[in-house]
Amino acid sequence: MMMHSSNAPPFGSSPGELGAAQPVLLPELDYPLIGAALALLGLGLVMISSSTLHVYSQQPFYFVIRHAIALLAGAIAALIVYRIPIHLWRTFGGVFFVIGLLLLTLLMIPGVGHEVNGATRWFRPFGVSIQPSEFVKLFAILYIAGYLARHQQEITASAWAFLRPLLLIILACALIMWQPDFGTVGVIVVTTMGMLFLGGVALHYFGILFALAASALVSLVLISPYRMSRMTSFTDPWADVHDGGYQLAQALIAFGRGEWSGVGLGNGIQKQFYLPEAHTDFIMAVIGEELGLLGSLLVISLFAVIVWRAFAIGAAAERLGNMFAAWLAQGLGLWLAIQSAVNIGVNIGALPTKGLTLPLMSYGGNSIVIACVAIAILVRIDRENRQRLTTQNAREVWAV
Repeated sequence: MMMHSSNAPPFGSSPGELGAAQPVLLPELDYPLIGAALALLGLGLVMISSSTLHVYSQQPFYFVIRHAIALLAGAIAALIVYRIPIHLWRTFGGVFFVIGLLLLTLLMIPGVGHEVNGATRWFRPFGVSIQPSEFVKLFAILYIAGYLARHQQEITASAWAFLRPLLLIILACALIMWQPDFGTVGVIVVTTMGMLFLGGVALHYFGILFALAASALVSLVLISPYRMSRMTSFTDPWADVHDGGYQLAQALIAFGRGEWSGVGLGNGIQKQFYLPEAHTDFIMAVIGEELGLLGSLLVISLFAVIVWRAFAIGAAAERLGNMFAAWLAQGLGLWLAIQSAVNIGVNIGALPTKGLTLPLMSYGGNSIVIACVAIAILVRIDRENRQRLTTQNAREVWAV
């Protein structure tokens, strides 16, 4: 009896088909969101290299190495967070926010916090700087998203229902103002108000809240000569170019030198001890000088993609009935949009100077890690949306 070899080709197959490589299927992820985030992280590393290599002649790569370590920490944190189901964030969001409040309270104990330039915003365990206010931004969004998911019906009809979560937000803002950090307070307040508005708070309640928040922020400015100086100097930095308006004036000179296409990567002059904080708060001015208007528009476009995808992911979650994920995605999109807009507005002189980093780009380990975590949460929400949609479609098919 003649036996067929086990290596014989299947009946009806041709040699060409057997030799053809099988297509590699990529996992279903939001690649525009991931691509935009990776582009900003990569460009940020390049611009920090350009703006800091001259700072320490003996260690030219000091900031570059530290920023690369922050990127690695952010990548590890993002991979871990991506594997956490979204329902766990809803369960423990309030716990994380309380932990954030405790950390902010610990900074008030003499000798515990680390002071830099008159601000006590950091812990330094084992030489690693930890800034609790960066984490509180994320924890506040988790807390508000969870509260909206649990009390959606109440919050649209009761003034007390929408005021309750604000008590803890106000406490967090008061603790952050003690450091002091006016910029972070502004971001948290505006993000919270935006989430409450999207959550369906009645317009008259929202109007009262907006008036109270605006009054509080204006009062904080009026009672502090330092903040008042910052508020007034940005309207005409040239009037006080050697003092209050110096930083903004140097940033505007950087943008002016960049024109359309920039002076070239590494060829900027303002970063060379003219522009303070060139690698942190004013990294956008370095981009404007070296990459010009085109480079600046590229950065703005990449942030626009991230915000667009965040709201698209939130809308998809809402259609699938996962309201916590919807408000969480929208809150993260609001936060990234507000903070990036404020930072860019400060750089171009449209807003008063604030100590806010440009997310995903500025030098600062805490800021980088938290921004990477925010992107990972958005990617996770998108993954769960796709899984829910697949399950829903399968049920519809079986129902037929």
